[in-house]
Amino acid sequence: MTSQVSSPAEQADGADEALVGEQRRPAGEKEVRRLDRVIIRFAGDSGDGMQLTGDRFTSETASFGNDLSTLPNFPAEIRAPAGTLPGVSSFQLHFADHDILTPGDAPNVLVAMNPAALKANLADVPRGADIIVNTDEFAKRAMAKVGYDTSPLEDGSLDAYNVHPVPLTTLTVEALKEFGLSRKEAERSKNMFALGLLSWMYHRPTEGTEKFLRSKFAKKPAIAEANVAAFRAGWNFGETTEDFAVSYEVAPATTAFPAGTYRNISGNLALSYGLIAAGQQADLPLYLGSYPITPASDILHELSRHKNFGVRTFQAEDEIAGIGAALGAAFGGSLAVTTTSGPGVALKSEAIGLAVSLELPLLIVDIQRGGPSTGLPTKTEQADLLQAMYGRNGEAPVPIVAPKTPADCFDAAMDAARIALAYRTPVFLLSDGYLANGSEPWRVPETDELPDLRVQFASGPNHTLADGTEVFWPYKRDPQTLARPWAVPGTPGLEHRIGGIEKQDGTGNISYDPANHDFMVRIRQAKIDGIEVPDLTVDDPDGARTLVLGWGSTYGPITAAVRRLRAQGEPIAQAHLRHINPFPKNLGEILAGYDKIVVPEMNLGQLATLIRAKFLVDAHSYNQVNGMPFKAEQLATALKEAIHA
Repeated sequence: MTSQVSSPAEQADGADEALVGEQRRPAGEKEVRRLDRVIIRFAGDSGDGMQLTGDRFTSETASFGNDLSTLPNFPAEIRAPAGTLPGVSSFQLHFADHDILTPGDAPNVLVAMNPAALKANLADVPRGADIIVNTDEFAKRAMAKVGYDTSPLEDGSLDAYNVHPVPLTTLTVEALKEFGLSRKEAERSKNMFALGLLSWMYHRPTEGTEKFLRSKFAKKPAIAEANVAAFRAGWNFGETTEDFAVSYEVAPATTAFPAGTYRNISGNLALSYGLIAAGQQADLPLYLGSYPITPASDILHELSRHKNFGVRTFQAEDEIAGIGAALGAAFGGSLAVTTTSGPGVALKSEAIGLAVSLELPLLIVDIQRGGPSTGLPTKTEQADLLQAMYGRNGEAPVPIVAPKTPADCFDAAMDAARIALAYRTPVFLLSDGYLANGSEPWRVPETDELPDLRVQFASGPNHTLADGTEVFWPYKRDPQTLARPWAVPGTPGLEHRIGGIEKQDGTGNISYDPANHDFMVRIRQAKIDGIEVPDLTVDDPDGARTLVLGWGSTYGPITAAVRRLRAQGEPIAQAHLRHINPFPKNLGEILAGYDKIVVPEMNLGQLATLIRAKFLVDAHSYNQVNGMPFKAEQLATALKEAIHA
């Protein structure tokens, strides 16, 4: 969905979670309260369609014009036993009439489809929040599965919340009687009933969802109409029941964005579009060699749909074959990409070293997840940084680029392609599960805003021997970038050796000469060190003495925390790294200007380790490795303690 907005504004992510209300309708009708923002979490069994429900609510919210941020949370098991805690799937959406940066710390509304969903999420719900519970699922056996001896709906344990008991399953089955479906088939539509109810509560558009359902089930018209009927029944239930005496409005965030055409986009989708755009701007075919792995597989799925843009996708038999094919495509003159997650990076490490040795452009997209080994496939982490930096044999430097938000994945992909093509090097693009699956509004760029990424292939001899003979030297370097020429195989006169054994400077011949190896190692490092990246900017309006330095997906929680602290009168500076290898040239000078440096990371201090080693500053780590992103209030508390320590 796309929407048009106009005029920029600078609004905070909100210093607290307060909701502002006002009555909008005359007496005798249901009250409508105006809110500035809301956080909703849909939770249920992995078969209850919570991700689809959240996606649809998000799409309608985006089309309405709200700013938004989402946090899907999947179970790691392919299909955990129904009704168990490991099988709970949730989708959190934060939407507002102003600029926001995170999916929110705690839901104002929890929709719990069964006892497991309630128990798994209740600890995150603040007192006074609304809980909508599907009472049909609270049978004794279902409650016993998750350790409830008595019903939480009856024992007083939920007295601190505004509980709305709704027999979602029964109401859905009743609403679909005329369709002649079995009870099991009808029950599957209860998520659409819940979506209709929440759409009524928050005045979301409905046309888009009905159109989506008819399209999704086009080959099964009866199922499509049943889902539409369930959706409408949920809306009507909200309108007519006395249990929901109030509905809410959150106005469009028309002052939160620069003018343009916007759409809701996830990080993996934005990254896919960035890769396609990079191929177009480089005037090169885009080749993806990949092996499916969570949470990177969506990129393979998306790119496979765009053959009309010169995209070729190859689903290999394993990770090594995937990068091998991509490297071969790079040798053949394509913009080559391989996608994976942490375990796949480990398998690809030797081939990445080969790409360093061959000095060919290759994008290695690592959508990080919890580790080690298989670890937490559906949870997020930032713990592959040192693997990307050093995880190869020998001295094999590779540039590292890290997007900061789901929408920024587009620009980061373009930037990584720029570096790979201009400097003839593999480049790591480090996203993570939080960015990959989360979403936010994205302004669709105009074509003339995109950088020109075209490069010149070698076309003839580039070196003259002492006897006057003109020859092609595959490792004769550009004096500015130190990049070697890119020669497409089959070009007459440009034949040259290729392989992983050390090359002689210039000629590319096999060389075991110690002095030559020393020179080649140093020149490859100098090439990476000399990559042009923008200077780091610092947000420091108050002349603070404490700097919070982040990278990647911590941007949203850090920025929200900084806004909260400044609203409390606490001075704090913020800087965020996109380029980690090489670092921006002014980073050392910036770090030297602050008394305290705090580095929040979803690992045990990997960036902080690099910062301490390179700049000899006392960078303080603040770490979390629980598979979930930081919460803004959590960071605000930690940063405030650092300021006053």
